[in-house]
Amino acid sequence: MQEINIAMIGGGFMGKAHSLAYAAMPMFFWPSPARPIKKIIVDVTDDLARTAAERYSWDGYSSSWRDVVNDPGIDVIDIATPNNLHAEIAIAAAEAGKHIICEKPLAPTASEARRMYEAAQKAGVVTAVAFNYRRTPAVALAKKYIDEGAIGTILNFRGTYLQDWSADPNSPLSWRFQKDIAGSGAVGDIGSHVVDLARYLVGEISEVTSLVSNFIPDRPLQSGGFDALGGSSTSDGPRGAVDVDDEAMSLIKFRNGAVGSLEATRNAWGRNNYITFEIHGTEGSIFFNYENRDELQVAFKNDRADRRGFRTVYTGPNTPYGESLWPIPALGIGYSETKIIEAHDFLKAVAEGGTVEPNFADGYQAALVDDAILESGRTGEWVRVPDVTDPNATDD
Repeated sequence: MQEINIAMIGGGFMGKAHSLAYAAMPMFFWPSPARPIKKIIVDVTDDLARTAAERYSWDGYSSSWRDVVNDPGIDVIDIATPNNLHAEIAIAAAEAGKHIICEKPLAPTASEARRMYEAAQKAGVVTAVAFNYRRTPAVALAKKYIDEGAIGTILNFRGTYLQDWSADPNSPLSWRFQKDIAGSGAVGDIGSHVVDLARYLVGEISEVTSLVSNFIPDRPLQSGGFDALGGSSTSDGPRGAVDVDDEAMSLIKFRNGAVGSLEATRNAWGRNNYITFEIHGTEGSIFFNYENRDELQVAFKNDRADRRGFRTVYTGPNTPYGESLWPIPALGIGYSETKIIEAHDFLKAVAEGGTVEPNFADGYQAALVDDAILESGRTGEWVRVPDVTDPNATDD
């Protein structure tokens, strides 16, 4: 079996998720398309990198991502860093001929995403963007129904991503609240996932009009070296400015004539990871709620009148990815399984010389949508979303 040597840059929360995925992937998908070898993990200091290597079972560690990118023994670079580091690392990795998987959003801005996309295109390497929610079996089942024509021509899409981890104004100033690192707030952090689901299920977005709001202007500065994502509240000590969006609400138009809406907020008390979409077509409807991720709600026009309404389909062995996961429907799919599937699909493309979606083209297109949402929030106007093939898509 082919071995693929992986270097991961970033040892935080996403580093844990990716490490688990590489370890578990051959257990779920067998025979595996390749054997992932966790060669080296990189963090900002040797001590942090050593701890991450021990905790996540990597062979080695480093505090220099540049040395690792240029290591001829490495096949894949996995980027799990804050957003502002994505472009520099990915472009260097592409120039070194490495295949790349990068956490979302692809970059803080569409112009940086374009540079990453073009570098990867020039190098001819396999790329992937970690929009893992489209790997949820129920989401893949919705895609199957849509492609089969089960709900007919799509008329409407409504998508949400609601969280409450930052609703407390005294939770710490994570890098996710700082524009120079994150690029945007709720739009890029979680709204980009809904953009990806909309593109995956319905098609390309052509125009948006948005309301973009900031509710909490400052937060307590963090102490210590770790990012306190949704950390404990504190009202004492110095505070720093929040210069990104807390919430965005958009109306959207699709190129195929469908219409819809998108909402993303991290200030919704009681909503933990509330990703939903409802899609209406000429022949039926689909509803999904990630907090009940084993379930897909479906309703079809041709159901008898006395049985018409939404019913539940539970994902399992007979639905997408089911044969490789758990043998009983509704046994339970978690966040980690979506990452395992993501790792499988990416490494299969690397091993076989193919492509995988979402890739850097998808990440760049999503970034163009994100930028349009933010621009509309500033201007109050409808904003056209350009295509990745448009040479004037960004200001660069």
